[in-house]
Amino acid sequence: MNYCSHCGTPVRIEVPAGDNRPRHVCPGCGTIHYHNPKMVVGCIPEWEDKILLCRRAIEPKHGLWTLPAGFMENGETTAEGAARETLEEAGARVDVLNLYSMISLPDINQVYLVFRAKLLHLDFAPGEESLEAGLFTEAEIPWDKLAFRTIERTLKLYYEDRRSGEYPLHVGNIFHKPR
Repeated sequence: MNYCSHCGTPVRIEVPAGDNRPRHVCPGCGTIHYHNPKMVVGCIPEWEDKILLCRRAIEPKHGLWTLPAGFMENGETTAEGAARETLEEAGARVDVLNLYSMISLPDINQVYLVFRAKLLHLDFAPGEESLEAGLFTEAEIPWDKLAFRTIERTLKLYYEDRRSGEYPLHVGNIFHKPR
């Protein structure tokens, strides 16, 4: 950020009074510009013993498979965002059940929130951001062609839980840089 979005003055990076982190601060109007993590919301859409995956038509990870997910929009709940992303990416309508996993990616300032969801019908088709959308059993999942580590971890946990019949909330972190 170079300029204040309120008054246009060049911003400085400094620790504001009463804070403990460097922020973009406008010396003109005093506005403190906070940059917070982005929320990525999505679903594990279930149909019988299969789940719905999408093959990405956009970067990053063009051509690889993922659960339908994307950035949460202002004015929506996490569950509404997950259902919207499922509709946009796979043309699929779902009944969102429960929050299943929350994985923080502090190195890239993202938090993934993935819900279990019931696919309401088989009338789905890839959206603009997907090349394909399809149902997969556990054995059919293209494990070596999954786009994101968050999705791989979530799916592995999901299938472990499916065997036990219990679906607790999973909370974790993935770091890209060594700590």
